[in-house]
Amino acid sequence: MMKEKSISASKASLVFFLCQMISALDVPLDSKLLEELSQPPTITQQSPKDYIVDPRENIVIQCEAKGKPPPSFSWTRNGTHFDIDKDAQVTMKPNSGTLVVNIMNGVKAEAYEGVYQCTARNERGAAISNNIVIRPSRSPLWTKEKLEPNHVREGDSLVLNCRPPVGLPPPIIFWMDNAFQRLPQSERVSQGLNGDLYFSNVQPEDTREDYICYARFNHTQTIQQKQPISVKVFSMDSLNDTIAANLSDTDIYGAKPVTERPPVLLTPTGSTSNKVELRGNVLLLECIAAGLPTPVIRWIKEGGELPANRTFFENFKKTLKIIDVSEADSGNYKCTARNTLGSTHHVISVTVKAAPYWITAPRNLVLSPGEDGTLICRANGNPKPSISWLTNGVPIAIAPEDPSRKVDGDTIIFSAVQERSSAVYQCNASNEYGYLLANAFVNVLAEPPRILTPANKLYQVIADSPALIDCAYFGSPKPEIEWFRGVKGSILRGNEYVFHDNGTLEIPVAQKDSTGTYTCVARNKLGKTQNEVQLEVKDPTMIIKQPQYKVIQRSAQASFECVIKHDPTLIPTVIWLKDNNELPDDERFLVGKDNLTIMNVTDKDDGTYTCIVNTTLDSVSASAVLTVVAAPPTPAIIYARPNPPLDLELTGQLERSIELSWVPGEENNSPITNFVIEYEDGLHEPGVWHYQTEVPGSQTTVQLKLSPYVNYSFRVIAVNEIGRSQPSEPSEQYLTKSANPDENPSNVQGIGSEPDNLVITWESLKGFQSNGPGLQYKVSWRQKDVDDEWTSVVVANVSKYIVSGTPTFVPYEIKVQALNDLGYAPEPSEVIGHSGEDLPMVAPGNVQVHVINSTLAKVHWDPVPLKSVRGHLQGYKVYYWKVQSLSRRSKRHVEKKILTFRGNKTFGMLPGLEPYSSYKLNVRVVNGKGEGPASPDKVFKTPEGVPSPPSFLKITNPTLDSLTLEWGSPTHPNGVLTSYILKFQPINNTHELGPLVEIRIPANESSLILKNLNYSTRYKFYFNAQTSVGSGSQITEEAVTIMDEVQPLYPRIRNVTTAAAETYANISWEYEGPDHANFYVEYGVAGSKEDWKKEIVNGSRSFFVLKGLTPGTAYKVRVGAEGLSGFRSSEDLFETGPAMASRQVDIATQGWFIGLMCAVALLILILLIVCFIRRNKGGKYPVKEKEDAHADPEIQPMKEDDGTFGEYRSMSAWTGKKMDKEKKRKGSCASSSEADPVFTKAKSVRSDRSNFFKRSGDQYSNIRSETSYTRRKARQSSELRRASSVSASLCQEEKKSDKWIYRHGSRRHASEQQIMGLDEGSNSQAGHPPPFHQPLSCNSVRGSLARQHSSLPHRFSQTPDYSSDSEDTQSSNHRK
Repeated sequence: MMKEKSISASKASLVFFLCQMISALDVPLDSKLLEELSQPPTITQQSPKDYIVDPRENIVIQCEAKGKPPPSFSWTRNGTHFDIDKDAQVTMKPNSGTLVVNIMNGVKAEAYEGVYQCTARNERGAAISNNIVIRPSRSPLWTKEKLEPNHVREGDSLVLNCRPPVGLPPPIIFWMDNAFQRLPQSERVSQGLNGDLYFSNVQPEDTREDYICYARFNHTQTIQQKQPISVKVFSMDSLNDTIAANLSDTDIYGAKPVTERPPVLLTPTGSTSNKVELRGNVLLLECIAAGLPTPVIRWIKEGGELPANRTFFENFKKTLKIIDVSEADSGNYKCTARNTLGSTHHVISVTVKAAPYWITAPRNLVLSPGEDGTLICRANGNPKPSISWLTNGVPIAIAPEDPSRKVDGDTIIFSAVQERSSAVYQCNASNEYGYLLANAFVNVLAEPPRILTPANKLYQVIADSPALIDCAYFGSPKPEIEWFRGVKGSILRGNEYVFHDNGTLEIPVAQKDSTGTYTCVARNKLGKTQNEVQLEVKDPTMIIKQPQYKVIQRSAQASFECVIKHDPTLIPTVIWLKDNNELPDDERFLVGKDNLTIMNVTDKDDGTYTCIVNTTLDSVSASAVLTVVAAPPTPAIIYARPNPPLDLELTGQLERSIELSWVPGEENNSPITNFVIEYEDGLHEPGVWHYQTEVPGSQTTVQLKLSPYVNYSFRVIAVNEIGRSQPSEPSEQYLTKSANPDENPSNVQGIGSEPDNLVITWESLKGFQSNGPGLQYKVSWRQKDVDDEWTSVVVANVSKYIVSGTPTFVPYEIKVQALNDLGYAPEPSEVIGHSGEDLPMVAPGNVQVHVINSTLAKVHWDPVPLKSVRGHLQGYKVYYWKVQSLSRRSKRHVEKKILTFRGNKTFGMLPGLEPYSSYKLNVRVVNGKGEGPASPDKVFKTPEGVPSPPSFLKITNPTLDSLTLEWGSPTHPNGVLTSYILKFQPINNTHELGPLVEIRIPANESSLILKNLNYSTRYKFYFNAQTSVGSGSQITEEAVTIMDEVQPLYPRIRNVTTAAAETYANISWEYEGPDHANFYVEYGVAGSKEDWKKEIVNGSRSFFVLKGLTPGTAYKVRVGAEGLSGFRSSEDLFETGPAMASRQVDIATQGWFIGLMCAVALLILILLIVCFIRRNKGGKYPVKEKEDAHADPEIQPMKEDDGTFGEYRSMSAWTGKKMDKEKKRKGSCASSSEADPVFTKAKSVRSDRSNFFKRSGDQYSNIRSETSYTRRKARQSSELRRASSVSASLCQEEKKSDKWIYRHGSRRHASEQQIMGLDEGSNSQAGHPPPFHQPLSCNSVRGSLARQHSSLPHRFSQTPDYSSDSEDTQSSNHRK
């Protein structure tokens, strides 16, 4: 057996106290016994602490108690003795402490207000009641007040105050009308918790004169009524009618319509408030808001969730109700009132306090002389309650001394008590919110044992089921119980019996031979007694012939058998059910002794039929299905499953084998292929059939192997191609003899769950593996490699045993051996287990780091001594993290990485490091319990590496012999940059590469101008960065220098610009080259090596929108033209905006912003048109006359009377100088346009092209003139459409506001003048008043535009001849 372990004296004493206390509480509730035992008083019934009485009825203050001898009663009132005999109005009920105060004789109940306490006393002690506060109910009348009518404007809020009189208890408030009908309430109109009636907004239908507040006082069953309140609502329509009737026709003023209002809280006021509630009460929070439309209230708890199943919303969600609140419900509760115009909120800070509540209330203690015990009184609350003790109603500090008693805070410890120690103790737990009072007596008794179970009581059980035999007892000291078989038999011991603390004997598996007399003996130091009871074990009830599945034709007869076998002393009853219900009340159903017959079967008889057999001790059942089918029209060969085998017979019975034979059933036109033999173990698993073996269909006998201590039954199932037959009837039972177990439990393991234990587990043997009754296990263990003996313990049929008090993680030899009543199984094999693990104690030492290269390091450490691991060594964990980059000197968020190295490794590789960085690491050992302490942090640095590619390479400003390169530094320099390497080579038209040129550039440069390049040549550039370690990856780009000879311009795309948003970007560019080019846009993530993504641009547009981009990401983009030898622009970089929170308002979608932007765009457009007119004024000049000499439709002035915009003028160099002077003279308009970057850029482009085309010669000029003519035609048509849209916009504005026309008339007329083609030297100069001084209607503008549009085809119907144009004219045309 397991060796006994020593226990400290203090722990042993405490355990002894607790055991005595528990045993003392097991007092049987036997009435005869209780009448004989002395007992201190116990309060059984008392009035509530806060007792509100009806002043019209007698006051009854309850106090009932029990005790032996019966207690006497006394009362105190307001802390002093209450002499009942001196008050004729007060009587005490006989044999009771209940007081009755008679107030029917004109005595007022108020005279008996006060605090009462009852004391019940006998010779064993005194118990006291709670302090009972008596207060009569009050229902005062409403104070008289003059109520003024309420005149309210429609849509305003309103509060009707109730202000009920203060009653006891507080009254219930409700609002009604004169007809005693409750006023309807809704989200708009509702009653608050204070009784006031709130209107979020009033409506005309709220007008009435009978808003009446009622207060109902339930205690006195009275209702008080407030004077009616009148409400008059003035609607806007009626108010406007009144105003109109009192004003003249010239007055245009009236009442404004009902104005919608955002929410405003009517209650509570302010933005925050506080509320204190007690634990266990109902928390009610309220928010009522005014507003139009009616606001909707929503509640949340900040930083948490509203408690599920305890939260309710009342009063149209204006009141939040939480029942049974606890300290966890403290917090901030936010109510939000919202309508279409806005929202407001209020935060209520809730603090949940708690009156005292019991954790452990003191319990009565019954002890015998000389015993020890404890009274424990533990309570909680908020704030923490204080504990005080009283004995027999007197504070224990001033009570008579008792040497056996010691008070220790919330515990009283008794040691070596005597009969004089009997008393009643009171524990009082109190704080500012209330108190708890509990009585608990200590009753010291010396009683000899008594057995309370009746003598010769008969117990009956079914075999193979548990048997419980009672032996209820009492005695002081607590008696010891022993059981004997028979009157003079031996004492019962062993694991085949279970002995309960209450004296009950349990036989887990009762057998027939368990029948007999059992004797219970109870003894203590004061005496001994015994009692005899009888046990009868009955045979189980069985259905030996069960109902079978039936398929019956309509109108035929169906019969189900149910043959039973039962104990002859038990009377069975048989019940038949159909589909788990009673049989139909139909004479066709005939119930016999062993069968059920159904005559003239119909379709309704389909179902499951169950036979249930009941006795007084057990119940069994069996079911079968009846299927009703139609009769077959013609006979046919039926292939069906075989019938079950018949006549099973057992022969040749031996201890471990038996022979089974049977007769096959009908094959049903399909030969039997094989037979399946199954067995039932009626001893261990009755009703469960297991597979035994299988034999061919030609065989009808089989030799079966058996196991000891199994009650076998066999059945046979026939199988053919259709399926399996129903099982045969079971064979007779055959019980094999018991034997020692043949095998031991498997899968024995020893693994500690705590540092100081060893948990031994195993897989238990199955029932039939036990080989006999009384299966148990002998568990043995001893510490490995220590000269120690085996410690063994025999346990019941379980699968686990815990060894406590073991050293931490030491190996143990373990073995588990099976045994039964006949003996032991063979000697088991030993396994090695370990007691529980604990966290490692020591960190790895001598941690060294060897940096292999810029991204890889090797760490070494000394192994931790295995003794300090205190568990199974699972490996080591290396924690490492980057402190900072040595090149950027910028710290970032530390993200620790962990590498685990299994086993007892002492080194590991750290891959994926960043070059030129500072790192820290530490090492920890790991066992099955967790990680040990970390080693001191080790600092190491990685050397420089090669840099990442430059972030971008952009080629700009191409000239005849130079290109400008701009680049960005690498995203990850991985060291100190020493230089950049640029390589480039020309590419011819067949994409062959020329000689490669290499240039080294200092690291602090970010741009370079390459000169002395070949004109009109495509170059490919390779660009990368270098550190002292070497060169990084390169990026490539291509660009073309400008041609220097007269030939059609080589196509090019330049000025690629991007405007990026969160998830999309607008891409625009400028294109020079042949018309009808098909563009595409390529883009990708900057710095990524992924392939470019390509998007085709529809038509010849010079803009495109990229969608579906990732927020906060840098992208690269370039534009190309299809079919132009792969021509494309240089790369451009842009970054999308960061992802915005979903609740952020997008200003671009706000109506006021859109309107403002439209107004600004309109003003800018008008200014541009005016400036354009002023810029093109100036009349005739020499070049103009020269142009007039040529009959070129394009360069002829466009007459105003033709409805055209004006004239397209050619400008020579001389004219350009003249225009420069004219612009200086004209002032601000021209200056503003020159200052505009758009105009400046356009001017620069025109100047460059003019100089270029002068060098190009006449041949190119003619080509360009034809191209210019086509483009000019398209531009003029486009400008006409834009002018039409401007006119339509102006006309729409004209209709909208006369004030706008007045303020902006000059601008509008100036625009009209530009549209109509008016300038200096037109009709206005010929004496005709200009249209600017006359009203210009929208219709006239539209007509003029229509005439211009119709004249365009005529103007461009002839092909102009440029052969005779002068050089200046051609240059001017090119500029156009």
